[in-house]
Amino acid sequence: MSARPLASPAPAPAAPRAPGSGESQVQRALRKLGLVRDIDFALYLPLRYEDETRIVQLAHVRDGEQAQVEGTIVDSEIVFRPRRQLIATLDDGSDTCQLRFFNFYPSQQKQLAPGSRVRARGEVKGGFIGRTMLHPVIKAAGTALPLALTPVYATTAGLAQPVLRRAVQAGLARAALDELIPAELLPHGAWSLRAALEFLHHPTPDVALVALEDRSHPAWQRLKAEELLAQQLSQLEARRAREAQRAPVLRAGTGEGSLHARLLAALPFSPTGAQARADREIAADLAHRQPMHRLLQGDVGSGKTLVAALAAARCIDAGFQCALMAPTEILASQHFGKLVGWLDPLLAAQGRRVAWLTGSQKKRERDAMAAAVESGEAALVVGTHAVISEKVRFQRLALAIVDEQHRFGVAQRLALRGKASEGGEGQGGMQALEPHLLMMSATPIPRTLAMSYYADLDVSTLDELPPGRTPVVTKLLAEHRRDEVIARIHGQIQQGRQVYWVCPLIEESEAVDLRNATATRDELADALGETVRVGLLHSRMPTAEKQAVMADFSAGTLQVLVSTTVIEVGVDVPNASLMVIEHSERFGLSQLHQLRGRVGRGAAASACVLLYAPGDSGRVGQAAKARLTAMVETADGFEIARRDLEIRGPGEFLGARQSGAPLLRFADLATDQRLLEWARDLAPQLLDRHPDQAHRHVDRWLGTKAEFLKA
Repeated sequence: MSARPLASPAPAPAAPRAPGSGESQVQRALRKLGLVRDIDFALYLPLRYEDETRIVQLAHVRDGEQAQVEGTIVDSEIVFRPRRQLIATLDDGSDTCQLRFFNFYPSQQKQLAPGSRVRARGEVKGGFIGRTMLHPVIKAAGTALPLALTPVYATTAGLAQPVLRRAVQAGLARAALDELIPAELLPHGAWSLRAALEFLHHPTPDVALVALEDRSHPAWQRLKAEELLAQQLSQLEARRAREAQRAPVLRAGTGEGSLHARLLAALPFSPTGAQARADREIAADLAHRQPMHRLLQGDVGSGKTLVAALAAARCIDAGFQCALMAPTEILASQHFGKLVGWLDPLLAAQGRRVAWLTGSQKKRERDAMAAAVESGEAALVVGTHAVISEKVRFQRLALAIVDEQHRFGVAQRLALRGKASEGGEGQGGMQALEPHLLMMSATPIPRTLAMSYYADLDVSTLDELPPGRTPVVTKLLAEHRRDEVIARIHGQIQQGRQVYWVCPLIEESEAVDLRNATATRDELADALGETVRVGLLHSRMPTAEKQAVMADFSAGTLQVLVSTTVIEVGVDVPNASLMVIEHSERFGLSQLHQLRGRVGRGAAASACVLLYAPGDSGRVGQAAKARLTAMVETADGFEIARRDLEIRGPGEFLGARQSGAPLLRFADLATDQRLLEWARDLAPQLLDRHPDQAHRHVDRWLGTKAEFLKA
């Protein structure tokens, strides 16, 4: 099928001017929708379509169907039951239908005068008073029918659908849609880009609507292939641009006296095979002049901190500094506690140390730490966003480690990288050095995401857990069995164990009827008795108070910790053997898996209880059910990640990276893997053989957004 030629487009509003230069309301609304360039209009595809190409008889219309009918108005009146409304009766010769308007103008009343012949389009509903259309679209009868389906676009305040249609059609007509992909590289039988876009804006009425809705139509396939190719090209360009940059060569000694060797010798355990493999992969990257850009992914408890420590040791052995940044103070402090214990005794002989930097530090302490960083005394700096403060200057930063990297914004990651050029190297006219970058994530990346959004990264995977980790049994219980759970807590405490109880809110909310952490702490304290200490932890508490609560729980003086999700990552208490997650149906799947990972860290048998509250229907929603089912059926983080991608799509995996690698608008990673593989194979060929066309292709689809990929 080929796209049918279209009539000449109606003129659109003038192209929008720069912000603040006296734009009209329509121009401001178009800019709000991201419609600036002609190609933006061309790629702004309809949400759905309306069929105005044919007229049907009322007798053939089923209840609830959208239909366009034509006939004579046989009766028209304004009534006041129960409110003022205009009711006109249309007779098309096969049946009659009431046209009902609650909001109307005198001109409409005149248009629907008895004897008038009109065309009405809307949803036909049956009832005891006969067929009815509520607020149908009315036109004069006998006008020419369109040849294509009518597009309906997502719009915004101040932008009427007819105005938007004209603007899109004009932009589509002006847009440069020349073929940038050589014909021999396109999939066999592919539509041209212009034919595909013209068809999707105005499909012919004989098209199967299901092929438009599920995006399996050849026109959709061409657009999805183009979009995936633009994404692959932008990632490949970002990778090659990084390869052209220069980083310090961290080729550390491997003898017994090296910090790396002494750290391994001092550990009370042996690294897993996966940790050793990741360490070798990172070492190979650090020995090159190209900046490392590696993602270290591993399930909860797989030992990412040790791999980070080994990477830091290699950096320090080579005479440079390392920084580790985490999104929360609790997570940063957990890393700091381990790294200080492992590295500080080994660094002391060199007069160096592990430094701690957070925004909650007193000024004197923070200034002292910043001075240690600038002098080089601090070989490793661990902290939160304070690490990238303007006041913090590194002497020789060569390795930046970012934990839970998806929770940082593009600008924050770029700021950390910028710290490398503040020291001695990279000044005085020399090329500024880039730090090596190691990103860590406890949310494994599904294969299709690794091929698309993370195609510019090298990936190391920790796919085995250290010995001593016990499997966690997951139970799903309805809210009314809460007393059974409290009885289970009694039993765990009597065995000397500790318990987490996670709530989604801190205080009462009228909008969302969820139990809050404060009330739950009080309830559990009453139920468990005076001999059991129940603590409370949430994000609004002062930092010192949070640290004190965590210290008490880690020391075992608190038996139960009621918390919001601030304990999602980074909390390591091996004696905790029971995790209760209240209103588990409200949490995301990866978040539930992260929370479950807080238990099972010691030798004791551990369990995770998912308490859920059925809705008014007595059931939880379909997506919530899928999440809870996945939690019960598997503890494999990679399988959890795969199911999470199926349920939610890629958005939440990418977190703050969304601003850098725009979410796919048209392609679906779950169904378009064949097109993704085609785009991945084609990208280097197009960039090598036709670089100008490749750059124009990226600009057409991504514009300036591709710049963010360097983060």
